[in-house]
Amino acid sequence: MKYPKEYLDEIKTRLKVSTVVSKTVSLKKRGKEYVGLSPFKNEKTPSFTVNDEKEFYHCFATSEHGNIFDFVMKTQNLRFGEAVKSLANLAGMQPYMFTKQDVEREKKWKEYSLIFNRYIEFYHNELLKNEFHSNVRQYLKKRLISKDQVKKFKIGYIEKNPNFFEILKKDFSIESLLETGLFYLDEKKKYYVERFRGRLVFPINNISGQPIALGGRIIENSDYLAKYINSPETIFFKKGLNLYNLDLARKLSNKSDQIFLVEGYMDVVGLDKNRIENVVANLGTSLTDRQILTLNQFFKDIIICFDGDESGYKAALRAAENSIKELKPEKQISFLFLPNKEDPDSFVNKNGRNYFFDFVKQNKLSIHQFLFSHYKKQTQNNPSSMAIFEKKLRSIANSIKDSFIKKYVLEYFLEKISELAPHTNQNKKNNFIKKTKSLETTRRHFKESETLSSVELKEFSLLYLMINNLNLIKDNIHLLENIKIFTEINKQIFTQVISYIKSNTDLSVDSLDIDKQLIDKIEKFASIKHILNNKKKDDHEVIELLDDISRDLNNYDLEFRIEQLESKFSKDLSETTFNELKELKKKQNIN
Repeated sequence: MKYPKEYLDEIKTRLKVSTVVSKTVSLKKRGKEYVGLSPFKNEKTPSFTVNDEKEFYHCFATSEHGNIFDFVMKTQNLRFGEAVKSLANLAGMQPYMFTKQDVEREKKWKEYSLIFNRYIEFYHNELLKNEFHSNVRQYLKKRLISKDQVKKFKIGYIEKNPNFFEILKKDFSIESLLETGLFYLDEKKKYYVERFRGRLVFPINNISGQPIALGGRIIENSDYLAKYINSPETIFFKKGLNLYNLDLARKLSNKSDQIFLVEGYMDVVGLDKNRIENVVANLGTSLTDRQILTLNQFFKDIIICFDGDESGYKAALRAAENSIKELKPEKQISFLFLPNKEDPDSFVNKNGRNYFFDFVKQNKLSIHQFLFSHYKKQTQNNPSSMAIFEKKLRSIANSIKDSFIKKYVLEYFLEKISELAPHTNQNKKNNFIKKTKSLETTRRHFKESETLSSVELKEFSLLYLMINNLNLIKDNIHLLENIKIFTEINKQIFTQVISYIKSNTDLSVDSLDIDKQLIDKIEKFASIKHILNNKKKDDHEVIELLDDISRDLNNYDLEFRIEQLESKFSKDLSETTFNELKELKKKQNIN
């Protein structure tokens, strides 16, 4: 039995060749292609290439060539049907089981698709050619939407008293027409109504480019009609699984890592006419996990840009809370807030494309920064309010599925909270007496930006543990022998503390020859103090935390060295570099 072509095409559409191949072969970007060592032959110089745009791989050493199905079959020794099931699962699709239900669904899909294509084509041509629709064309001209955009997005217009239903029912059953959601029965008047009458219509396509629904907009001000409406959900259209313009925008993922997510169809069309084509819109509902996962298949940087009004802000907040759980180390989710009463379409029309991209660079907020900023505004200066604030942020961080991202987002939240709360342990602070002049550049470092790297934050936690547990560190100084410190000023402090511990028997914090400003900074930014709470005197707990921090800092060192080697390998493609890289990645996995 043969798989339906549409089913196979959707798998290929949802999965880049590089996504599938990279699970077996280590790939490096080179121009428009990826290169790697052949999985079909032992070789020292990479001869294996992947081209996402043309949807194939090619091995120059063995002449092996094909698509994602061929690759999985050949590298995993699978039959075609097994490869299809494996890739469908990777693409997040239901397996095709060749049951009666599957066959019936396929039959329904062909009819559904045919109805939509005829419907869209008819009303698209009406907008372009019908002389009675000059007022609609004038509206589009006023909105600066050209004929090119109308054609590219297949925009149509449905008159207020259409009769296309009568034409279609000659070729399709009434049941099939109603299942598309394009029509409904008026129970009182007992006749079938076109849902989008009197509206501009925007075809919503699936990821393969086939129309599955419509969005409609009125062109006149009305007190009783909604400005926008969408198709109801059908067996082939689920709002939370689809995005407007994804079928076109995904093709740009080979040129750009960035995708803009906006609220409406007109925003997509408006940005497109200003040569900003990497744009999609959600479909009148809150952003879903599935939509984020779909965008992550193609893009590394999702920028959510909703309207600059209260409803746009609320929609952005819902989107942030829903999508942060899908955050991954190699992916970014950011938010861009436009000036009040501006939407992406109006903002770019007014200021131009270049200004928009400059505005993005200067004003986009990472998802965790946005959420912290929002909930901070809800707090009052009292313990109860701050406790609720911290509890909410912990809950948000704990919802993140990736353990590494969860860890660092939580650390970021706790660091920012610590900046808001005054230091209460004044007695302890008074013990840190300045003995000599500051280390060189102390004041410059003390006044540095509060935006610190995760490495610096980790180093502050290490120094905090050392300074507050001098005797314990002396007994376990071997644990610190191979620790890598990256920041110059922290390296100086670390060296000074180690030297003090080794050269003195009677250890005391107030004998440390370190500037009080540096001590204050360590106290301020060491997130480890939040984890310790009342366990500061538990030696076993401190040693465990010290070991964790040491491992993390060594991993930072590994990551840095791996990054350097990857950069080198992408240029020289030498076996020596590749083997060094492989060994470092083994160490990274062990750690």
